[in-house]
Amino acid sequence: MASNPKDLKYTKEHEWARTQGNVVVIGVTDHAQEALGDVVYVELPKVGDTLTAGKPFGVIESTKAVSELYAPISGKVVKVNDALADSPQTVNSDPYGAGWIVEAEPSDAGQVASLMDVAAYEAFLAQGGN
Repeated sequence: MASNPKDLKYTKEHEWARTQGNVVVIGVTDHAQEALGDVVYVELPKVGDTLTAGKPFGVIESTKAVSELYAPISGKVVKVNDALADSPQTVNSDPYGAGWIVEAEPSDAGQVASLMDVAAYEAFLAQGGN
């Protein structure tokens, strides 16, 4: 299992958030991609869509399951990872890099700080968080 990057924030739904300037990059964790198995499809929101923290914003489909993607923050989608349309398996091979899902402009910059840090997320996983 890949280690979870220390510079990210995490949710109990196994999404991660990385602040990059005035946008937040969002993806799914290594734990999520491992639990899903081989990802075959990612349904992305459209640029301009509004994300609401804790609410579904897309779907990730694998050979084993279909799961909703939950927004870690509220804000406006400013970029989507179109490469996932042709290569959804990138979520498996590089969940914290090329497998990112969307970039959003947060409606409140303080939202990311309220998410779990890596220690809290790993403790959540150790307690059977799934």
